[in-house]
Amino acid sequence: MDLKSTYNRIAQDWFKDHQEDTWWINGTDRFLSFLKSGNLVLDVGCGAGVKSKYLIKKGLRVVGIDLSEEMIEIAKKEVPDAKFLVADIGEPLEFSYKFDGIFAQAVLLHIPRKDIKKVLANLVSLLKPKGYLYIAVKGLRKGEKEEQIIKESDYGYEYKRFFSFYTLEELSDYVKELGMSSVYNDVVSVGNTDWIQAIAQK
Repeated sequence: MDLKSTYNRIAQDWFKDHQEDTWWINGTDRFLSFLKSGNLVLDVGCGAGVKSKYLIKKGLRVVGIDLSEEMIEIAKKEVPDAKFLVADIGEPLEFSYKFDGIFAQAVLLHIPRKDIKKVLANLVSLLKPKGYLYIAVKGLRKGEKEEQIIKESDYGYEYKRFFSFYTLEELSDYVKELGMSSVYNDVVSVGNTDWIQAIAQK
């Protein structure tokens, strides 16, 4: 099952399951601290719009994109003040305007490592000069594979997803290669997962 089909299938269950997550709040608030009220942010891999809603409540304008049509349908109902589009970040993204910030939380972890530099460059091209990029990915644990297809059944049925795992050092190197300045790094441990968060300025 490809990633789009998987997320279309689990959309409703995923939305209910992720309402109470809190690991992302401090890093997101730091991202917000670099922006001004009314700034325009692209929420990449927005899913059902949970984080888009948070960003809007904090005074930002939001465009959200996700490859799952079902996720986008939920987002449109849940967050009517944002603009949502079906789009795949594995392909070039075309907008007639630039963004003050790009919020890529728990989305680049689905991109094959061989493609990550291209995808990041495409995203950064959508930023205004001095704009900010926020990234959150799952950390690579010692002895684990850098890429895995993980089988899950926590919603009462089986599904599979592809994941790439990274280190903070790798993210820092990618930021430098893009010509950006690192302004924030953090690692948050939740259960067996280390969430690596990074913010950089163009």
